[in-house]
Amino acid sequence: MSHHILPESPDTATLIARVWDPSSGGPRVCVVQGEQLVDITSAVGTVSELCDHLENLGAYVAGGDPRWSIDNVAENSVARNSALPHFLAPVDLQVVKACGVTFVGSLIERVIEEKCAGDSARAEVVRAELMETLDGSLKGIRPGSPRAQAAKDILIAQGLWSPYLEVGIGPDPEVFTKAPVLSSVGFGAEVGIPTFSTWNNPEPELVLIVDSRGKAVGATLGNDVNLRDVEGRSALLLGKAKDNNAQSSLGPFVRVFDEHFGLDDAAKEDIHLRVTGQDGFTLEGTNSVSEISRPLTELISATSGAHHQYPDGFALYTGTLFAPTQDRDTPGTGFTHKPGDVVEIYSYHLGRLVNTTGVTDRLPHWTFGIRELMAYLRKEQS
Repeated sequence: MSHHILPESPDTATLIARVWDPSSGGPRVCVVQGEQLVDITSAVGTVSELCDHLENLGAYVAGGDPRWSIDNVAENSVARNSALPHFLAPVDLQVVKACGVTFVGSLIERVIEEKCAGDSARAEVVRAELMETLDGSLKGIRPGSPRAQAAKDILIAQGLWSPYLEVGIGPDPEVFTKAPVLSSVGFGAEVGIPTFSTWNNPEPELVLIVDSRGKAVGATLGNDVNLRDVEGRSALLLGKAKDNNAQSSLGPFVRVFDEHFGLDDAAKEDIHLRVTGQDGFTLEGTNSVSEISRPLTELISATSGAHHQYPDGFALYTGTLFAPTQDRDTPGTGFTHKPGDVVEIYSYHLGRLVNTTGVTDRLPHWTFGIRELMAYLRKEQS
C-alpha cells in the first residue's frame, strides 16, 4: 500500500503526517522515515508549530517514536476504522484558504455556471455560445495587465462581464476561506456531497503550506469539492457551495520544501485525477499548475501580508485547471458525483490522496475542534 500513497523517490522527500491515535484519543504529529511513521508529538504538538521550526526537524525525529507502519495506517484509513490509527489531514491550526478562478479553463466554466444559473441541463448550450468569444479573448492574458483591461472593456461592451472574469483577469485574485480550522479530512476519509446539490465535482489542486511569517514551507494535495449548481445561482453563495462537512480534503502528507523540491518545482507539478464510480463510470483529468495565470507568490501575497496575518499559518488551495464536462448520464448535463465515487488525486512529488464520496448528512459529524485539541495537548504534557 505505501507505494500507492507515497510520492515517487520518497527517500529524497521530507514528509509530515498527522495520525489519529485511538490509544491516547487524539492526533499525533508524525514524520515519514522509510516505511514508518515517527511520532514527534512529545517535542512539537502541532504541525502549525512545526512549520515555524523546521530547522529543528532532525532533532525532533531523532527523539521521536517509530510507532506505525505507513501500510497499516493507510489500510485503516481506507477501511475508515476509527478504532485503529488512521490518517488525518496533515494540517491542524492553519486556516484553510483558497484561491479560485486562477486558470482560464476553469474561469470559462465558472462563467458558464453563472450564465446558466446553476442548471446543468443548459451548460452545453451556454458553453458553445461562450467558448469562442471568451477562450479567444483570454488566452495568454496576464491578469491586471493593460491587455486584460482592454479585454475587460470589450467583454463589458458585449454584455459578458461577470464577477468571475473580474477575479480571473482583473488585478486582484479571489481569496476565500475554504474550511474552518481542524475540519479538513485526510487520506481514506469520505468527502461530503450535500443532498441539496445535483451538479458538483472534485477539484484536484496544489495546496501550499505557509508558516506564520507568510513563507511557503511545503505543499500537499487537495480536493476542493465544489457544488456547481449552488455557486452558479449566485457568486454570493460561495460559502454554501464550498464549506460543508467534509468538503475539504488534504493530504496525504505535507512535503517540506528543500533542495529536492521547492516552490518553483511545485509551480510545475502535474496533478492527476481519477474518479471511479460504482456504476462503472470513470473520469480522468490533469491540473497542470504551470498553466496557472498568476504566480504562486502572488496568490500568497494576496492572502497574507500587512493587510492580513495568520499567526498559526495557513494552507492555500491554489485553484485548478480541471473542470469536468464529460457527460455521465443524460447527454448535455456533464459530470456530477454519485455516492461511492472513489476520487484519486496524485502527483509525482506529493503522493496520492484517495477519498470516497458520501452524502454529507450521513457522514460522521465533525466534533474534534480547537478546544478538544488544546485539552488533548494539555493532557499529554501533564
